[in-house]
Amino acid sequence: MKIDAHVHIFPPEIRLHREKFFKGEPDFELLYASPKSRLVGSEELLETMAEDGVDCSVVFGFPWRDDGISRLCNDYVIDQVKKFPDRLVGLACFGFSDPEAAAVETERCLGQGLAGVGELAFYVEGFTARVVDRFVPVIEVLRAARKILMLHTNEPVGHIYPGKSEVSFFQLYRFLKLYGDIPTIFAHWGGGFPFFHLLKKEFNEVAANLYYDTAATPYLFNSDIYRLGGELAGFERILFGSDYPLLRPARYFRDLEGAGLEEAQLAAICGGNAARLFGLRKE
Repeated sequence: MKIDAHVHIFPPEIRLHREKFFKGEPDFELLYASPKSRLVGSEELLETMAEDGVDCSVVFGFPWRDDGISRLCNDYVIDQVKKFPDRLVGLACFGFSDPEAAAVETERCLGQGLAGVGELAFYVEGFTARVVDRFVPVIEVLRAARKILMLHTNEPVGHIYPGKSEVSFFQLYRFLKLYGDIPTIFAHWGGGFPFFHLLKKEFNEVAANLYYDTAATPYLFNSDIYRLGGELAGFERILFGSDYPLLRPARYFRDLEGAGLEEAQLAAICGGNAARLFGLRKE
């Protein structure tokens, strides 16, 4: 079973008229002002999944600052998950302009069958101490429901690109110390966070419920990351994620096949780990 744990979908209102949603949304404008930045719905996603051999995708929208737009996108995800329950798993997504409102939206979406919250990102503000502290209301809801959280992370060095934000490894670690009982996915390999699993003291206990996804790997790392990342963090922590429509799943599968992984490691990354984490039926 192949599972793509990182996919963005948008309702038709946004796909057809993205420019109407730039006002007051600097994060969205930063990533999607260029017409080359694709926006897709579930129909196109399902076609790509069939062509590339993906059985199930974890889908979500965008961390909007406006609560109304967040609800619009979350409702779309809810509807598509209900329409295609064997093909799609959904996460709720929103910004943190009002943490209490974010917690209410979390509870609403979980009640409609979504599997957790993500990909939460702070592209303009960065992942700061203030951001970490504002998570408390949402974390309380996730704890009570025993659901999953996905965070955007990125490497703090290297080339600049739209969506690369100020991410402090110290704040990521502080986040885990405060909220690490929640199953948490650091997207984009945690920006290099797997290296710290080599630490002798404390880290691996704090990171006991931490996972990483492979989103945007072909743009960020050479293919050795699949083997080395698994060796550092444990292959059981690595989830295939494409960041579609940024890249198609097939691009990753070609790289993974040539990455020198054992068959069991490849199977775990491509679907086994996500099936276990999200409680999905294996085929």
